[in-house]
Amino acid sequence: MEDGGNAAAGLGTLRAVLAILQWWGFNVTVIIMNKWIFQKLDFKFPLTVSCVHFICSSIGAYVAIHVLKAKPLIEVEPEDRWRRIFPMSFVFCINIVLGNVSLRYIPVSFMQTIKSFTPATTVILQWLVWSKHFEWRIWASLVPIVGGILLTSVTELSFNIFGFCAAMVGCLATSTKTILAESLLHGYKFDSINTVYYMAPFATMILALPAMLLEGGGVINWFYTHDSIVPALIIILGSGVLAFCLNFSIFYVIHSTTAVTFNVAGNLKVAVAVLVSWLIFRNPISGMNAIGCGITLVGCTFYGYVRHLISQRQAVAPGNLPRNQMEMLPLVDDKQEKV
Repeated sequence: MEDGGNAAAGLGTLRAVLAILQWWGFNVTVIIMNKWIFQKLDFKFPLTVSCVHFICSSIGAYVAIHVLKAKPLIEVEPEDRWRRIFPMSFVFCINIVLGNVSLRYIPVSFMQTIKSFTPATTVILQWLVWSKHFEWRIWASLVPIVGGILLTSVTELSFNIFGFCAAMVGCLATSTKTILAESLLHGYKFDSINTVYYMAPFATMILALPAMLLEGGGVINWFYTHDSIVPALIIILGSGVLAFCLNFSIFYVIHSTTAVTFNVAGNLKVAVAVLVSWLIFRNPISGMNAIGCGITLVGCTFYGYVRHLISQRQAVAPGNLPRNQMEMLPLVDDKQEKV
């Protein structure tokens, strides 16, 4: 019996490691491919790239649910699709577009570090707008996050104000999307695939017209002037397919790891993305810049650990906690991330 238990534990650990590695692989590959599209292919059209991603995600989610039967379809009333899902899709669209815009102007390492600021924007938004209360440990965990971002920004050798602002507003969009999910999707237990199934078509519809009006002429000109159209198109479409695969891989990682493991793995993923992007693009990184990135990731890990402790305490004795303490935990799903 003991040998059987050890074997099961070993298989569980192996499954978790494989799940994390494939999640890292998809995530880092998508980021690097997007940067390659903007920098190496000279396809400087973030709205069009985002639109391609949404189209691929819409098709992929349909195939996953209706053809592969990977997940059962969660039925949503037509009225709820417009009243609940459409607002989230709009914010989701802004989040993706701003991420791609920032990638066009700043290095992957800097963009990924700024994205780590999302826990801070989530807490501050809930405190200012929704009057949520958080205990001192949550606020304390934000200090290294904010300090690390400031140090990284001041010492960034490839700093671009437009890319920096796009990444920061993207953090706000991510936080807003997460908070809206708690209220707008109340009663619906969406997984990653069903979320993409409902939100990606709306996002495509929202983005298609602006992409055509603002970037259509440039895209057509790029087609006529670029040397190797077919390989370039394969890379652009491939980035869209991999963007969906990343969402598809998330629910496997969710069921294979704990909340703490997921949080630590997410922060290590940022470090992996920074390292891989530096090896490929060789963007200059100063010593103080690397220290700032490290401080930010340590703060994010501490933040996730504090959230985990509070959620465990609330799960053990929810009825014994005062209302203001029940609201200390940010409205953030411990294990959800969207591309």
